[in-house]
Amino acid sequence: MDNTQHDPWAETVDVILPALNEAAGIRWLLPRLPEGHRAIVVDNGSTDGTDDIAEAGGALVVHEPTRGFGAACFAGLSAATAPIVAFMDADASFDPVDLPRVTGPVASGEVDLMLGARSPLDRSTAWPAHARLANRFLAWELRRRAGLTLTDLGPMRAAHREHLLELQLTDRRSGWPLEMVLRAADAGWRIEEVPVQYLTRAGRSKVTGTLRGTLTAVADMGRILGERDG
Repeated sequence: MDNTQHDPWAETVDVILPALNEAAGIRWLLPRLPEGHRAIVVDNGSTDGTDDIAEAGGALVVHEPTRGFGAACFAGLSAATAPIVAFMDADASFDPVDLPRVTGPVASGEVDLMLGARSPLDRSTAWPAHARLANRFLAWELRRRAGLTLTDLGPMRAAHREHLLELQLTDRRSGWPLEMVLRAADAGWRIEEVPVQYLTRAGRSKVTGTLRGTLTAVADMGRILGERDG
């Protein structure tokens, strides 16, 4: 008789980590992944050995040569096999120990899409003012256009893999997170958010770390909003 107890989290969640030169972040976060959460690191053209560090840390490594946040996320989603997928920045700005707060309600069937609302420990360094302002504007647009009472377009998020594929997301740049939320809302998904820690990232962000990066992301998301209205 097999007395082995079944772990309900075993192979339940694939955590997709888009990465472009995130060696330090990957080295820190992989050992912190909770049980039942497998890392899929999508190397988006790194030159700092991110892929080697990820593989050595036990992650599944996917190479996506087409640059873009959405391109990396889609490559990870395509490679995932677990019933639930989570997305998280690979720069150590999120602590993986918070993942069950985001993935748990999806696994239990309470929520269809859960977002991690960023709660910065050091607001000045973890979340610069220009990035907070842009996020506040996008959250307002989501409330106005989709009736969603969200405070943050959180990069840490989770949903069922098959349901995400059915949304047929097309953006391959910075508009991916917004397109996901809008399409999920249009499909009648239950969308909620939960606070998660937001830390000072390892290295400089390609988006929030510079005003230009933030403006580019806002432009991409503005395009998504325009396409929806059209």
